[in-house]
Amino acid sequence: MGIQSIGIVGAGQMGNGIAHVSALAGYDVVMNDVSQDSLTKAVGLIDKNLTRQVSREKISEDEKNAALGRISTTLKLAELGQCDLIIEAATERETIKQAIFEDLLPHLKPETILTSNTSSISITRLASRTDRPEKFMGFHFMNPVPVMQLVELIRGIATDEPTFKACLEVVERLGKTAASAEDFPAFIVNRILMPMINEAVYTLYEGVGSVKSIDESMKLGANHPMGPLELADFIGLDTCLAIMNVLHDGLADTKYRPCPLLTKYVEAGWLGRKTDRGFYDYRGEVPVPTR
Repeated sequence: MGIQSIGIVGAGQMGNGIAHVSALAGYDVVMNDVSQDSLTKAVGLIDKNLTRQVSREKISEDEKNAALGRISTTLKLAELGQCDLIIEAATERETIKQAIFEDLLPHLKPETILTSNTSSISITRLASRTDRPEKFMGFHFMNPVPVMQLVELIRGIATDEPTFKACLEVVERLGKTAASAEDFPAFIVNRILMPMINEAVYTLYEGVGSVKSIDESMKLGANHPMGPLELADFIGLDTCLAIMNVLHDGLADTKYRPCPLLTKYVEAGWLGRKTDRGFYDYRGEVPVPTR
């Protein structure tokens, strides 16, 4: 089926980025959130990011205005029901995601494809709680969505070929590259990335290096654009911990045990950039290491 309209559940960092690229690619977008304030902020941020693209001559003023004109918002989840494709980008908690899909089901067209932007939760398990496991996929964008080129497409055990092909066409129309991943804990990117971040936290925890020396070592010694602790702050330490727990629980291997220091930071509410403190303190003009 040809996808023309995309419903997005969640207007946060990922949801507004997905809305941005989808509208720019010519899709009609309906963005939903439980908070009107979040929806208003999301549209404002999309406008700001599109304006930045205009200033850099990546898009024209007309393209920006057309993209903004394709985005509508709603507080009613049911209003996403007539979309051809729905991308859930809510909080990374399985119970919340299950409740969203449960509430959506009575309002969906028979042909609507359901997807989740989850970074680690089982697609097969999420799909099994719906009436269309064959039309359910993982659609995992990287953050920040307008900048990052990769989208992981994850098939559940029941996902059929037409659903995969329809989602692949969307990725290509967005001008991004798809990586096909099997439905195992954390998929490809986070299966590799999160243990590296967790090991960096262990390196800090055991006193092998300071925050600054660990990040500088990986930037200058391995040519990473961001150090692992800086990256953890950008992602959110609560998200990093949640993914490590998914890996540890799902694969039952001690090498995925979350570092106690990572747990301690999350318990303190020091979640990184979004709370102004994590492995760095962002409350001043320049980020300062907290250890």
